[in-house]
Amino acid sequence: MSKPHDEVTAERPPQAPGEPIGNSRRTGRRLTRRGWTLLISGVLFVVFLVLGLTVPVPYVSISPGPTFDTLGKDQSGAPVIQISGHQEFPTTGQLRMTTVSLRDDISLFTALGLWASSSDALAPRDEYFPPGQSSDQVAQENVKAFKDSQSNAEVAALSHLHYPVKVLANDVVGNSPADHVLAPGDQILMVNGKKVTGEDDVRAALTGTKAGQTISITFVHGTQPPTTKSLTLAKRPDASPEGFIGLTPIDRADVPFDVKISLQDIGGPSAGLMFTLAIVDRMTGQDLAGGRHIAGTGEITEKGVVGPIGGISFKVIGARDAGATDFLVPQQNCAEAKSADPAGLNLIKVSSLDTALTALADLKAGRPTPSC
Repeated sequence: MSKPHDEVTAERPPQAPGEPIGNSRRTGRRLTRRGWTLLISGVLFVVFLVLGLTVPVPYVSISPGPTFDTLGKDQSGAPVIQISGHQEFPTTGQLRMTTVSLRDDISLFTALGLWASSSDALAPRDEYFPPGQSSDQVAQENVKAFKDSQSNAEVAALSHLHYPVKVLANDVVGNSPADHVLAPGDQILMVNGKKVTGEDDVRAALTGTKAGQTISITFVHGTQPPTTKSLTLAKRPDASPEGFIGLTPIDRADVPFDVKISLQDIGGPSAGLMFTLAIVDRMTGQDLAGGRHIAGTGEITEKGVVGPIGGISFKVIGARDAGATDFLVPQQNCAEAKSADPAGLNLIKVSSLDTALTALADLKAGRPTPSC
């Protein structure tokens, strides 16, 4: 009887240590679809995080800025308004100017945080930094506007107090008839045979003239005696029919004393009204604030006209937070100021230095004031 055959099985070659079991050898483990998704998501998150923290957005943030009492002292402890060579009178209360803080180069995450907090507002950067102008250029323009507001405030205050003014050449256009004849700062006495007592007289003296006509101009340079020169008028860049001299006249106080306004790191023209009121108060002893905490804003011309400004909603909030009870608002800004809903702040509408002085006198006497 024969033996049954044993079961026959094919033998496998010995398996190398650590080799995966299977029909073929592999060199590494592949990522699953879920793994790739997590990896790509992580990379994108890191990129988004870096961009959100470092890349600026085309917006600026606006918030209430610091306020300064124009009857008080500046950051260094010196009086904001200093009058040398003229009696200064004591005052009570405050005439506080207001500012707006502007923040540039904000990142996406910073912008989102400011928007969510409602403490700041976001505005397109182009509204404050025109294309083609750098931040430094805009800052220089703001500083110049602030200095011009100080000069305008001085002229407006002293004109109101019946002091004389003189007319100076503020700017001289290159390659114009006035170029190399007059210099910035020269005092203009006569134009085309007509006496000049205010900047408007310069333009009025050119009425009826035309390009190519020769006129005379009398001026004073420094401490030299008056000089008269002939100028051949050019065409005006704005296509007006009058002849063109090529200078910008500006009124300046002609007084034997010095008015100095001292504030640092402030830009723009909107402090003009409050500077003017402080000068009048210091020089007359009218005690305009009457012990009250009054704030305000507004650009002012040499003629005492109060013009609108930007950021009024933030300024009224800043004034209220600083403790002001009354706020002088340029007439054109009244609607925006009311929309800020500054509870507890009396908004007083003004359009000129005269209306502001009348309103302050009424407030001091307990009479109604014009409100927004």
